[in-house]
Amino acid sequence: MPDTAAATPDASVLVVDDDASIRDLLCAALRLNGFHTYGADSGQAALTGYATHRPDIVVLDVGLPDIDGFAVARRLREAGNQVPVLFLTARGTVADRIEGLAAGGDDYVGKPFSLEEVVLRLRAILRRTSGPADENLLRYADLMMDVSAHRVVRAGADILLSATEFNLLHYLMVNAEVVVSKDKIIDRVWHADAGRESRVVESFISQLRRKVDAVDPPLIHTIRGVGYVLRRS
Repeated sequence: MPDTAAATPDASVLVVDDDASIRDLLCAALRLNGFHTYGADSGQAALTGYATHRPDIVVLDVGLPDIDGFAVARRLREAGNQVPVLFLTARGTVADRIEGLAAGGDDYVGKPFSLEEVVLRLRAILRRTSGPADENLLRYADLMMDVSAHRVVRAGADILLSATEFNLLHYLMVNAEVVVSKDKIIDRVWHADAGRESRVVESFISQLRRKVDAVDPPLIHTIRGVGYVLRRS
């Protein structure tokens, strides 16, 4: 297993899986790696567990018996909860991954999985979602980001973003009117997280565009063969 000393200090994880053996194994492995853990065996228990414990991150099985993991993530986001979510899923198609990202997930691990990969994915998500709280407000056109409040507003309306969507938009806003490549996005947003293929960037950009560019004019543009840019036209 990865070195315990490398764990994120005092980070708490809600592990949601209806299979008790998988849930208990994950909780034990995460505790050995320095995390605090809570368990839940259903979608409803996940929502209750989040409200009770307010964990720093959620490991969420997709195939739950009552409310599937995608619906749980959507309910968290609709309630304004931006806790990072790592999906566990046996569904490996691109369409399933896009659905997970659209539901508000920040990453995914396919079943069967290795414990090492889950630990590394959790650490990577926490690194990229735990920025400093004293950032200045960012503004571009009618788009405003308050980093400390984890809030995005466009044309006076709040936009609910997952933690990774928020950091991706932050990177685009910091580099407004500069074209950034997929490789740079992976390096700066995913911190060169090995194994993140370019299709994941495309999925996040697509989902971010649907939320941010729901009003005109569109701000997020694809420069074919080069990358992406935030600009008015």
